[in-house]
Amino acid sequence: MDLPNIGPAMARDLEFLGILNPEHFKGKDSVELYETLCLRTGTRHDPCVLDVFISVTRFMDGEGPRPWWASTEERKAITESN
Repeated sequence: MDLPNIGPAMARDLEFLGILNPEHFKGKDSVELYETLCLRTGTRHDPCVLDVFISVTRFMDGEGPRPWWASTEERKAITESN
């Protein structure tokens, strides 16, 4: 929960994915994280979860912190192209 946009519920989802500390985000693909979460839980999670993953992976790649909703347009572009 030391990362931007990560609260208790998201922290539990991340633990479920094996991401136990911020360094585990380095080099991760936000879309793959989202799809893996959906697959493992058997639930299609809200697309905003992908927004959070995008914001955190970008933060861990050196970008400044941004609110999760700042990633919505990027998420839409990614998901519409697939």
